[in-house]
Amino acid sequence: MLINCVVYEDGTKLADIPVSEISEHVSLPGCFVWVALQDATPQELDELQAEFGLHPLAVEDARHGHQRPKVEEYASSLFVVLHLLESSGAADPVSRPGELNVFVGKNYVVSVRNRSQRGFVDVRARCEQEPELLRNGPGFVLYALMDAVVDRYFPVIDALEVKLETIEQQIFTQGAARASIRRLYELKQRLTVLKHAVAPLLEGAAKLHGGRVPQICMGSQEYFRDVVDHLSRINTSIDSIRDTIGTAIHVNLSMVTIEDGEVVKRLAAWASLFAVCTAFAGIWGMNFDSMPELKWRYGYAAALALIASTCGYLYYRFRKAGWL
Repeated sequence: MLINCVVYEDGTKLADIPVSEISEHVSLPGCFVWVALQDATPQELDELQAEFGLHPLAVEDARHGHQRPKVEEYASSLFVVLHLLESSGAADPVSRPGELNVFVGKNYVVSVRNRSQRGFVDVRARCEQEPELLRNGPGFVLYALMDAVVDRYFPVIDALEVKLETIEQQIFTQGAARASIRRLYELKQRLTVLKHAVAPLLEGAAKLHGGRVPQICMGSQEYFRDVVDHLSRINTSIDSIRDTIGTAIHVNLSMVTIEDGEVVKRLAAWASLFAVCTAFAGIWGMNFDSMPELKWRYGYAAALALIASTCGYLYYRFRKAGWL
């Protein structure tokens, strides 16, 4: 679905135009066209491929989707894939990722947003409010889109940290260890989704500000360096959270072992008490003839007293040792 198609000249918006008029404007000096689509159909992609001469491999990637974040250079054009992540708060730190495919040439930008409801109207407004930067052309638009996507990762990181802190507070709550392990693994899975979005993009974005910078990005290298800096910070935070999750999982497993050990100690203590009773009853139940205490008038009471006193002493010792 076409969101908008706008032509810019020397950093200033000229007009919204239909796709059929794109070829009339891209040939003008100092002009470039910015086309935005959402969940583009194959027909729309074919039409834009014909208008801008998009590389077939890049169009095929955009058509099939589910690509790894990357920055690919095709002759005089770039193809960039970004993952769109959104946070719904601590309850759902990472929702199902969407995807943004960006085609960039010397006189065009085509952004295709898939599986995401949150658009980039604010990015277009920001660019139009900074005509002196928009004069840098499609390269600056690419930076603005990448910067907006990366900025959306920060709330995700914050939500993950809040959820991790909540789980950590419950680690030493008795009986909560197993539930905490399950929640930690769920958090680790969400963190992995973010890692898969950030790490490859960090590698790709580094190509846009250092070394042999693509001609399209000339004049905007410093801005791409800012994107790389943000990605590096996020990547560092991801590694830190992952290490903390690993430590928390080990602590939880230790807590489970300790809780199981406490149960075993209680069972062993009670089994010892019953074993004493069983031992005495077994001795006096053997029915030998030469057992004078069986004939004694107070033998029964004395036997019960002996069993009770022995069990009481053992109970006292187990309580003192913390087994009961």
